[in-house]
Amino acid sequence: MDIVEKLSILGAAAKYDASCSSSGSNRNTGKFGTASLPGICHSWGADGRCISLLKVLYTNKCIYKCAYCHNSADNDIPRAEFTPKELCDLTQSFYRRNYIEGLFLSSAVVRSPDYTMERMNETMKLLRDIGFGGYIHVKAIPGASKLLLDEAGYLADRMSINIELPSHESLKLLAPDKSKNSILDPMNHISNRIIEYAGAQKGSGAFAPAGQSTQIIIGATPDTDKQILSLTQGLYNKYQLKRVYYSAYMPVTNHKALVHITRPPLLREHRLYQADWLLRFYGFKAEEILDDSMPMLDVNLDPKACWAVRHSEFFPVEVNRASLEVLLRVPGIGNISARRIIRARRIGRLSFDDLKKLGAVLKRAAYFITCNGKYTPHLMMSAEGMYRSLITLDKRPSFNNAIQMSVFEEKVPKTFQMLPTVGRLQ
Repeated sequence: MDIVEKLSILGAAAKYDASCSSSGSNRNTGKFGTASLPGICHSWGADGRCISLLKVLYTNKCIYKCAYCHNSADNDIPRAEFTPKELCDLTQSFYRRNYIEGLFLSSAVVRSPDYTMERMNETMKLLRDIGFGGYIHVKAIPGASKLLLDEAGYLADRMSINIELPSHESLKLLAPDKSKNSILDPMNHISNRIIEYAGAQKGSGAFAPAGQSTQIIIGATPDTDKQILSLTQGLYNKYQLKRVYYSAYMPVTNHKALVHITRPPLLREHRLYQADWLLRFYGFKAEEILDDSMPMLDVNLDPKACWAVRHSEFFPVEVNRASLEVLLRVPGIGNISARRIIRARRIGRLSFDDLKKLGAVLKRAAYFITCNGKYTPHLMMSAEGMYRSLITLDKRPSFNNAIQMSVFEEKVPKTFQMLPTVGRLQ
């Protein structure tokens, strides 16, 4: 099997990992550079810059039989495996042609966790030894030794270990070869190492300077959104993760223990990303967003607006006096616009027109604010009326024909309609 065939198989297999956001761009307008070769995807830096990465598995040969996984040993699919030298040469070749700026390297577990991690580390070491200074994100293999995890941390910019399923019970049922401790223990080890070497600069002993992330599969098990958000909050607090990614389950097997679905729950995935945004940037707690009386996120309305409708005692908010923390809880007022409001009202009192100029989405915020003691008729609505009215504002594309995009699609199907999972929430 030649290297192009391997890339086609292992680049396609990597699409199920959402920890590295990808797109299916197929631009042919530039004079140099390309974003449409097999395995090339896009991620975004902390500064918002789009980064092209070679997203690929070292191998899809797996000794595990995870019921939800496309690469499970039980599945009859084409299998391939790079050598470290092949993957190094491929990355170097793509980089020199300006196709990519870095590498996203994951793998199925071949032979053993230690063997797989050794091969991935060898790939990264070959790249660093020839002077490759590009970005590398590597998936640590659960069960690999701490010495191998340490070596990976010194070679990579970001590390991640996929927690995959939201509960210990689900993991035991669907991934019997894995255990909770085999995932959380290395996650804790990586977190401690990152903290220990936080002051070191890249290239002078830094350990995974871009931090670590993880992924949770959504919809393969009966776990509720409340359970998922509580887990997410715990992961952020305990392990200082940079990001938790949510991946709508793609029905690739017919295992009897899996929840039967006909299409991936993409809208649910989108709502979880919005709720995650509230946890990270808006000061919300998981128990505020969902509780035992409401364990699932509303698919018709974003979680911030849902919270506001359910907590009428918190509103209305006077925008000329409210603190930043209070403004951030108003639907239609985002992180940037809230800070603009705080700065602008030092000069003079703000009107509704001023709020528009500062970036607030007044057609949403009008249900929850007063401005110089004035209010709009929306504020007089009942909670049910607000809910119905906000739903009409929260129009979204249809998900009925949504599909998982492949990095090898020559053309995007006309029926493809999918929300961005990391869009700004207001």
